[in-house]
Amino acid sequence: MCHMRTTNIRELKHSTTTVLGWVEQGESVQITRFNKVVAVLAPAAARKPKKKKVIRRDFENDLREIFGDRILPTTGTELMDYDRSNR
Repeated sequence: MCHMRTTNIRELKHSTTTVLGWVEQGESVQITRFNKVVAVLAPAAARKPKKKKVIRRDFENDLREIFGDRILPTTGTELMDYDRSNR
């Protein structure tokens, strides 16, 4: 187990940059008041953002399974245009 640094409130007030430098380097620092530990400054846990895996349906494959290599007389765009014009 590694030795944890200790500092008092006065040093923390006057040398905040130094104390935070220790924490940035991975050290935990005990903060004392009247020789009693009142807090511990520790490095923030490194977090890796989770990438959400997007699963997309393979519509082209679905159409191939349904219709095979057959060429349809009407495209999907034409069907949608027809449907919109009837509203």
